[in-house]
Amino acid sequence: AAVIGVPHEVYGEVPKAFVVKKEGMELDEEHVLDYCRQKLAKYKVPYEVEFLEQLPRNASGKVLKVSLRSKENASL
Repeated sequence: AAVIGVPHEVYGEVPKAFVVKKEGMELDEEHVLDYCRQKLAKYKVPYEVEFLEQLPRNASGKVLKVSLRSKENASL
C-alpha cells in the first residue's frame, strides 16, 4: 500500500490510499477504512481508497509516488 495527498475543495489536501490485494483476498474500501480508523489518528485516515493490481516501483523496489500523483492529477 501507499498513501499520497490529493487536492480537496474543503480541506486543501486529504490522504488517498492505493492498496494491492493479495491473491484470493476479499477486501473492500470499507474494510480498509475501518482498519485505519482503529489504528490511526483521525487526520491520517485515508479519505479514499483505490485498489491496484500493483504499485509502480523503481529499479530498487521503492514505490514511485510521483507516478501515483501523476495518475491522480490526470484524473482531475
